[in-house]
Amino acid sequence: MFIFEKRTQIPVRISNKNPKLAGIILSQYGGPDGELGASLRYLSQRFTMPDNMGVGLLTDIGTEELVP
Repeated sequence: MFIFEKRTQIPVRISNKNPKLAGIILSQYGGPDGELGASLRYLSQRFTMPDNMGVGLLTDIGTEELVP
């Protein structure tokens, strides 16, 4: 059976809310120029590479972009 508990490993207390800063941080991860976008571009370009060395390089770069 799978049970999902929505809690963090370390308790977080937010004293001041700043929606503008939160938007900037979120765009760095999921925006068009963020880490996820870059990783998906590298991983999709690997399918058009003509040689195996380029495929391996793009795979390594794309998976490295996903690591936090």
